[in-house]
Amino acid sequence: MRKIIVITAVLFALLLPVGTAVFGETSGWMNVPLKDINSGKTFTISDFAGKPVLLETFAVWCPTCTKQQKEFKKLHEEMGDDIVSISLNVDSNEDESRIREHISRNGFDWYYAVSPPELTRLLIQQFGTAIVTAPVAPVILICEDHSARLLRRGLKSSGRLKEELARGCN
Repeated sequence: MRKIIVITAVLFALLLPVGTAVFGETSGWMNVPLKDINSGKTFTISDFAGKPVLLETFAVWCPTCTKQQKEFKKLHEEMGDDIVSISLNVDSNEDESRIREHISRNGFDWYYAVSPPELTRLLIQQFGTAIVTAPVAPVILICEDHSARLLRRGLKSSGRLKEELARGCN
């Protein structure tokens, strides 16, 4: 049932008018305001200029997503504040309380937010529907200069994430 809901959400997002992006050019998605579920503070991805950012889309029900987040946790234990991680929930059926419970249960402490529909649409426009297919563990690397690339599908170990960070966006 959840897969049907996610597929429906993706199809709905694809049917939305695509004309000019609401927030400007294709990287306009970096300026969409997000609310950090941990702190309640508002932020944008562009707030982290000068630092590499790993943006992961996920759903609480997705075991692969939780495994990917455990690899993020290992990476943060090794690299500390040298990187920023943002986990963006793309399941419209999951609310902040369910996500907060997931964060607490797993001991995760980086940025978590619910993806607003306009952000989801802009991400799909730039990266395709794989970006909202939680079980493939989608992760976008956003480099210091705000260039971005979608990393390969599937679970990525903390070692692999370090390699991708070293490779950058070129």
